[in-house]
Amino acid sequence: MRRLLIVEDDITFALMLKTWLTRKGFEAETVSRVEAAQQQLESSEYSLVLTDMRLPDRDGIFLLQWIADHRPALPVIVMTSYADIQTAVRSMKLGARDYVAKPVNPDELLSKIEEALSPAEKERPLEKENVESEEADAESENYAGFVEGRSEAARKLYDYVRLVAPTNMSVLINGASGTGKEHVARMIHEGSKRKGKPFVAIDCGAIPRDLAASEFFGHVKGSFTGAQSDKRGAFEAANGGTLFLDEIGNLSYEVQVQLLRALQERKIRPVGGTEEIDVDIRLVSATNENLEAAIAAKSFREDLFHRINEFTLRMPDLREQRDDIMLYADFFLDQANRELERHVVGFDSGAVEWMMAYDWPGNLRQLKNVVRCATLLASSDYISCRELPVEMHPSETPVNLSEVSSSGAGAIPAPATLRDRATEIEQIRQALRLSGDNKSKAARLLGIDRKTLYNKLKAYHME
Repeated sequence: MRRLLIVEDDITFALMLKTWLTRKGFEAETVSRVEAAQQQLESSEYSLVLTDMRLPDRDGIFLLQWIADHRPALPVIVMTSYADIQTAVRSMKLGARDYVAKPVNPDELLSKIEEALSPAEKERPLEKENVESEEADAESENYAGFVEGRSEAARKLYDYVRLVAPTNMSVLINGASGTGKEHVARMIHEGSKRKGKPFVAIDCGAIPRDLAASEFFGHVKGSFTGAQSDKRGAFEAANGGTLFLDEIGNLSYEVQVQLLRALQERKIRPVGGTEEIDVDIRLVSATNENLEAAIAAKSFREDLFHRINEFTLRMPDLREQRDDIMLYADFFLDQANRELERHVVGFDSGAVEWMMAYDWPGNLRQLKNVVRCATLLASSDYISCRELPVEMHPSETPVNLSEVSSSGAGAIPAPATLRDRATEIEQIRQALRLSGDNKSKAARLLGIDRKTLYNKLKAYHME
């Protein structure tokens, strides 16, 4: 079995990473300090080291230097939240095989690990890696997995996805961070005639500017410092299939020019190469930025915008899919139970109420992380409010019911707060009767906004 050493001081993240890698067939051990990593490497044999750059006693650069001196053949992959050019280039020069930006995309990490452990790195089998990623567990790390929401916003989105998927149009996916843009891109690929061909995903926000051309178009050995072998770029790896460019608005203007040329001419030239390579890809892009504003600010090319934007999809925020929150939460709970080897049954009524009322600024990614952490912390069969983050605690809403009704008669005696559940339910019922079941009027009678009223109706099963 291939043994990996994880050097990470975030204990929860390290445990989750170890559990996930174990499920993928690796034997993984974790340490939280450079000194402990040195001791493990001196006493045991490992196939690969996965290390953070920020550690309590020393940084990842020191560990890279030590491994280069004592275990030069041992591949190292660096994890960093600071994926800038200085960190990436310096770590590569010191012998790191590759780097991955936090928050870690597990599919990308798995591909990089398999590549680093491959005996023939020169023939980088990206197509094979991406096919393997597609054939991996469907729940892997796509935020909504393969669960389609049932809310109106979700149904509209998936209707558009099914409409555009069979075409060869370039698609631009607009949406906030964590809404599941890559999942939708994969759905488009799976619903197209290119299904079965490679799906290659690139996070444009994590690519250092000086390495972008190499990531897209590949390079030949010796073309720049650190290019120790030929490398096949994303365009060539995705040939015949779909290339997904996440956060495309982060690309530098120079790289935008190169990208536009490749899309127009359907040819690429590896960095340092002399021959052009024909490529046939379908482009799906995603952004959480306003690209039209970026065009006005001269930071994004208008001709590239029109090239990538033949069809636009808008990802709804999770707060726009309140009816789907517990659907997704149950799905993530099943994932977490498998990954963490837990057996949590579900969520108690208090947790459901909190989750339904919360606005989820981090969208599906935040929901997934909250459910995973709560699953790890749960001490009973059901996740309760105790396992949920403190920021999810709903504020108590004062009730200020006036003596008015739709008929002009009658009054609702109002308690000082909504602490008592039975009293709150009765207050809502009276407000609905007086308003003739008009939710907006009922909310005004209750002194709350309509969204809060809908959340309470859902939580109390009063719809």
